[in-house]
Amino acid sequence: MRIAILGGGLTGLTAAYELAKKNHNIVVLEKENRLGGLASGFKKENFKWYLEKNIHHLFSNDKDILKFSKEIGFDKIFFKLTKTGSLYNIQNNSRIIPLDTPQDLLAFPTLSIFDKVRTGIMLVFLKLTPNLKLFEKITAKEFIIRFSGKRAWKVLWEELFRKKFGKYAGIILSSFFWARIKKRTKKLGYIKGGFQELINHIEKKSIMHNVKIYKNCEIKEIKKTKNQFIINNQRFDKVICTLQTPIITRIASNILPKKYIKRLKKIKYIHSVSVILESKKQLIDNFYWINILDRLNKIMCIVTHTNFIDKANYGNKIITYMFNYVDEDSEIFIKKESNLSVFYIENMQRINPKINKEIISHNTFFNYYSQPIYDKIFIKNKPNFITPLKNFYIANLDMTYPFDRGTNYAIKIGKKVASFITH
Repeated sequence: MRIAILGGGLTGLTAAYELAKKNHNIVVLEKENRLGGLASGFKKENFKWYLEKNIHHLFSNDKDILKFSKEIGFDKIFFKLTKTGSLYNIQNNSRIIPLDTPQDLLAFPTLSIFDKVRTGIMLVFLKLTPNLKLFEKITAKEFIIRFSGKRAWKVLWEELFRKKFGKYAGIILSSFFWARIKKRTKKLGYIKGGFQELINHIEKKSIMHNVKIYKNCEIKEIKKTKNQFIINNQRFDKVICTLQTPIITRIASNILPKKYIKRLKKIKYIHSVSVILESKKQLIDNFYWINILDRLNKIMCIVTHTNFIDKANYGNKIITYMFNYVDEDSEIFIKKESNLSVFYIENMQRINPKINKEIISHNTFFNYYSQPIYDKIFIKNKPNFITPLKNFYIANLDMTYPFDRGTNYAIKIGKKVASFITH
């Protein structure tokens, strides 16, 4: 059986490998010149390791990627403790406050002891509780205010949601909030050589099982005969599409039922932008991850990668990520065609006025449809693996719900969709 897999990210590669082991004839079609999707990396001349275009790490409870890596003989994953914090503007002073432990929460300024205790109880409840249907009936904002109070929502959470979801911050379901709290672990993981090493390993394993991989291969339309699909003049018996849902509704609009396409189009998405700075010196404090909760600062988070991974792997340069989710109305989206690094550096200077002198180079990456909006409309309309069209399957980031997109769930989804194809 000849099967097309559209998209060469970790979901597509995992599905390709799993199906090739069952002796199917697998073809992977990837638009970019490198596999990996949002987890793909690049390597500069003075780099020993790949660097991801978008910040990536693992949690110690990411069982699917750990199990799969073991299955394919990949043993380069390691874990270590990191330091995270949040930047607040308190009495016109920017302060980075750690929030890794219960002690950090108790020491947090501007919240009463009552608010801190309520917040602590809420976090323990979410950590210990399985996913409940209740979480899909109430927004995260309503849930947090009900259990922790309006002050805790305003101080600890509102800006996080606003930076993540923009104008949709108030309608995000509490199931998403539950998943974020449930998933987080003290230790974070990474891959020796960067995530592209794992991607390259899966690619080699797949090729050994006779998977054909075509890069620089954009798909603009899918056609259908009585029993086969036609993609870029090739014929296939089945199709697994791992592309974002808005892209699926465009390239498959002539083969999928109109009612189904209309349903998928109801889901809202936002995009993401990642700016990576190389500098001679540390640009910010010795934290790995800093959420920017200063309302005057437009950056969502600042991640100093070399506070996690040795800078010797990147030509002894300090690697700093700045990241945002954006919709079409945001200032960043409007400026996306111009020099976004200037915008980011101006916001970084609110924290460190001398920052511009230290920067050697920068890279900017813009990703369309990288985050679905987890609201009640999403729940009603999200795609499933099996579509109304026989032999056409979908396996994409919508299916990570209620968890955030990530390499662990990309692999889990790839394995799951492969299990539906039995003959």
